[in-house]
Amino acid sequence: MNILVIGDIVGKPGRRAVREALAGLQNEYNVEFTIANAENAAGGRGLTRDVKGELLNSNIDVLTMGNHVWDNKDIFNFVDDETRLIRPANYPEPCPGRGYHVFTAGFNIKVAIINLSGRVYLPALDCPFKKLDEILLDIDGLADIIIVDFHAEATSEKLALGFYSDGRITALLGTHTHIQTADERILPNGTAYITDLGMTGPVDSILGMNKTEVINRFITQRPARFEVATGKAQIQGVLLEIDNESNKVKNISRITREV
Repeated sequence: MNILVIGDIVGKPGRRAVREALAGLQNEYNVEFTIANAENAAGGRGLTRDVKGELLNSNIDVLTMGNHVWDNKDIFNFVDDETRLIRPANYPEPCPGRGYHVFTAGFNIKVAIINLSGRVYLPALDCPFKKLDEILLDIDGLADIIIVDFHAEATSEKLALGFYSDGRITALLGTHTHIQTADERILPNGTAYITDLGMTGPVDSILGMNKTEVINRFITQRPARFEVATGKAQIQGVLLEIDNESNKVKNISRITREV
């Protein structure tokens, strides 16, 4: 079974990259299940009902989120009803939406998708390590494959959770920093890992935003409103090749495609 996991979709350019490149990638790699991080998909911050529908209609099976999950208030109108939308599970309770869900893919393969947020240089949510332990107990025996989108800033925190969960989950895949890392690997006990999937959005940008505005912010140290950049776009992520007998990852490979 092949699973494609796409890095943070940023604004219209990111959605255009999905429209123009995703189907080709799915056909090329015989992808049976697709996951994408959508926390920046609507104007670079948050998610709206219309954008959610556009992405799911582009043959994405599950959308994960991150620290910008609540930036667009429209999400409160649909987050409780859309099972294909997963927000960070370690937000304190009570909290709208769901932090994990078990889906069915391929020939009745049960795929659990978990979304967690880091706490280093990000809001102090509940402990992602303890929350993962709780979720794994809840879904014990219910999932053949378990994939975690760990939306975190610090590489050390991502790698720590990777080793902490090694052998207990199928894959720990980092998002949030928008820079695809070159450290994809299978950890000693069989869990696939990458520090960051990368970004699906404008190539000629700084993390998807207009370069001039970001550079001026660094130079002047004054507040500035960032706008999503335009121009050539890319789709980035990883392909997980999973053994049909053991449900373990045989290979994890980076993907980058420009459109």
